[in-house]
Amino acid sequence: PLDLPTDDDAQGWVEARSRDGLAAARGIVDGLRAGRPATTLDLLRAWDEASRHLSNVAATASLLANVHPLEPVRTTCEQAEVEVDRYVTELRQDRALYDVFAAASPAGLDPVAARLLAKTLDDFRRSGVDRDDATRARLAEINERLTAVGQEFGRTIRDDVRTVRVTPDRLAGLPQDWLDAHPAAADGLVTVTTDYPDSVPVRMFAHDADVRRDVTVAFLERGWPANEPLLREMFALREELATLVGYADWASYDADVKMIGKGPATVPEEARDEPSRRIPEFIDRIADAADAPMRRDLELLLERYRRDVPGAEAITTADSLYYEELVRQERHDVDAQRVRTYFDFARVRQGLLDVTGRLFGLAYEPVPGAVVWHEEVTAYDVLRDVGASPERIGRIYLDLHPREGKYKHAAQFTLVDGLAGRQLPEGVLVCNFSRGLMEHDHVVTLFHEFGHLLHHVLAGSGEWTRFAGVATEWDFVEAPSQMLEEWAWDADVLQTFAVSASGEPIPADLVERMRAADDFGKGYHARTQMFYAAMSYWFHTSRPSDLTAAMRELQARYSPFPYIDGTHMFASFGHLSGYSSAYYTYMWSLVIAKDLFSAFDPDDLFDPVVAGRYRDRVLARGGERDAADLVADFLGRPYTFDAYAAWLAR
Repeated sequence: PLDLPTDDDAQGWVEARSRDGLAAARGIVDGLRAGRPATTLDLLRAWDEASRHLSNVAATASLLANVHPLEPVRTTCEQAEVEVDRYVTELRQDRALYDVFAAASPAGLDPVAARLLAKTLDDFRRSGVDRDDATRARLAEINERLTAVGQEFGRTIRDDVRTVRVTPDRLAGLPQDWLDAHPAAADGLVTVTTDYPDSVPVRMFAHDADVRRDVTVAFLERGWPANEPLLREMFALREELATLVGYADWASYDADVKMIGKGPATVPEEARDEPSRRIPEFIDRIADAADAPMRRDLELLLERYRRDVPGAEAITTADSLYYEELVRQERHDVDAQRVRTYFDFARVRQGLLDVTGRLFGLAYEPVPGAVVWHEEVTAYDVLRDVGASPERIGRIYLDLHPREGKYKHAAQFTLVDGLAGRQLPEGVLVCNFSRGLMEHDHVVTLFHEFGHLLHHVLAGSGEWTRFAGVATEWDFVEAPSQMLEEWAWDADVLQTFAVSASGEPIPADLVERMRAADDFGKGYHARTQMFYAAMSYWFHTSRPSDLTAAMRELQARYSPFPYIDGTHMFASFGHLSGYSSAYYTYMWSLVIAKDLFSAFDPDDLFDPVVAGRYRDRVLARGGERDAADLVADFLGRPYTFDAYAAWLAR
């Protein structure tokens, strides 16, 4: 495994790793320019070795830029990311290098190597290698500026932690452990931040509607106004890049390398001729399917809200979480505060490891001596063939609690891509959970993100850097992690680690009621997701001059919840950077995840035959085949919309 630096050595370590990795890649590429390798396979191996060096620099830089406690180290890492992106752009616009690959014959290559050659040629073309010198120079400028803008956009969200200060009596309804962790300051006021462990419980449980609204508004205002001009620039640069390389718009450019670009069964037939058109078609298909469930559940939510606010015609997100909890308590006898008493963080973390280890034939061995970037980070070696001859197949790091200067959401980061005989896969889970009791929603999120981590590790024993880890089409990436959420909803699974302070396992009938309560609202949650997806798509294709007005129009069209005056949620919508025009991918993946899960017996979620087939045919293959082919290999048929539609309608 990689030897990580101590805080004292981190700056120099990052600088040396970046310098040496880039130098190694340059040396290999210079060799390719000087003399063409004897065979296409030799050419691909040399190119892959250069890619490995660049990937190693980019991965560690991206991780530490988001988690390291020292700001100078984070800044150095951001600079390293810029250098890698600049060099990758340079390579992909190198006409002489492209000519070497274009002249290479695929004859005699195995299917995965032939796929690598085709993907590499496509990378060159999408980067404008066939354009004139002035255009290639402009594309290089655009790529470099996009990296810088994306970093600044994310940094603003990460660092803009807002606060609401209230007297303790206005926090009535909050769990006692939360109140104990938030004592009043000398001036008698309690500080509530917009970090998730603060803001989510307040929005769910605080009886004071004004406090809920103040915290919600503060949460929605993160990143504004600083991020608005950055977004405008980002959208304009992406549009310019796409048109310079021959696409109609950015969404078409982006969709061309995704599952949706091939028009699989979830897309209406008439939309399959234009990849970018398939996105709004898909958004509207989900919105239509969710319409009746949305109206049914929204009316129940409003009925409960009107008991406190007579005559109300709508409810906003400042109140929706709170009243969802009341509906769940009153209609399903599910009290989220009681539920969370079964989910102590330490037990949940160990339970997650036990469950996934049993499911996929793995074991996690703590590495107490591992150097980490913060004292709360834990490291584990991942072992396979547990028993007679355990083999270490990867290392994972869990960084699961909030702190200043850290990434604010939940994500899996790559530390090292795994390659057979060359380097061990290493991945990191970066989340912001409570150190004490967890909401069950956060338990589900933990399982979800761990699904990405497993995908990264299990797909870390192939031959090619390009296909290592979570290297599938981006609109499939979420499917394996969404499917793993199902194990966080099974009573038998939960009872292995969800216990009260007195040692009582969570009752099966409570879990059943939790599932029924969770089904409440899924229609309007799907519509909310389509609001986000529509925003990510239309912001890129229409490029509205007034982002707030455009957001309000899309919210009115898709979301069940009206706009809260004076808020600018898009400024903290981090997926506008990473997912660009393709936020639809979360729901696209969920359609596939529901179909994948249909292969498992709900009465035997640990069936080793099914789990092993899924592990080996989907997860372990990384990006070696198209995602649709991996799914069909596992299911024995192409995936369909049916399982998702049935789940949404029930």
